[in-house]
Amino acid sequence: MTELYPRIQKSAEFIRRELAAPPEVAVVLGSGLGSLAEEVERPVVLPYEDLPNFPVSTAPGHSGRLVAGRLAGKEVLLLAGRFHYYEGYTMKQVTFPVRVAKALGVHTLLLTNAAGGTNPDFSVGDLIAVRDHISLMPENPLRGPNDERLGPRFPDMLHAYDPQLIALAQKVGGELGIPLKTGVYLGLPGPNLETPAEYQFAHRIGADLVGMSTVPEVIVARHAGLRVLVLSLVSNKCYPPEAIRATSVEDVLQAAAEAAPKLKRLALGILERLEG
Repeated sequence: MTELYPRIQKSAEFIRRELAAPPEVAVVLGSGLGSLAEEVERPVVLPYEDLPNFPVSTAPGHSGRLVAGRLAGKEVLLLAGRFHYYEGYTMKQVTFPVRVAKALGVHTLLLTNAAGGTNPDFSVGDLIAVRDHISLMPENPLRGPNDERLGPRFPDMLHAYDPQLIALAQKVGGELGIPLKTGVYLGLPGPNLETPAEYQFAHRIGADLVGMSTVPEVIVARHAGLRVLVLSLVSNKCYPPEAIRATSVEDVLQAAAEAAPKLKRLALGILERLEG
């Protein structure tokens, strides 16, 4: 993707003309987790295919539309459908919506995803606040010449997952009776699910969750200076070895659908408490 900065600005200007107010928070809705978009007041709905320079979602459970409006007292930009490296997109395309969100004025990014659990204490349906990640992605979205208008050459990742936002999420979860554990997310390219040996490897290197998204978006968000909170839904149990079962896309979407109500309640509670 050449001339990234002008492409970002063109997309942002197109979207800005459609919005009633500038967004404060962007929310990326992962596999089967798009129901939060139904709660937006006076929504402006823009299909990705209508947006300049945007890729189009092809992953199951990703509707592929931008929904903007007011939610829990905040002006939000919901991305109902994300892009994945396994779809054939470059990392710059995968993370393009994060760049556009920043250009529109967003200061905080909330990412959701469905992930496999490699922590034996995690169960299907658990919600996890990601506190760190391990990247085994084959490419980095910041590779290549750096544009200082977008961020620094060498962004620090010490607090990529904002500790204050994690604490807020846990506090809200406690008040709502929604337990929220924390964990480390391992990013892999996909699209195949992992082998039992790979799940064991993930566990041994300290990963609690495995998935095919999120890591590139977090890297770009930190490069852009955004605060980041990631909420993962455990969609399938991947450790210990005897707990592993064959998993289909339908299984993942079913787990997401069952957990969607509590994830929605948690996200709304966090947005209500979030300060600018």
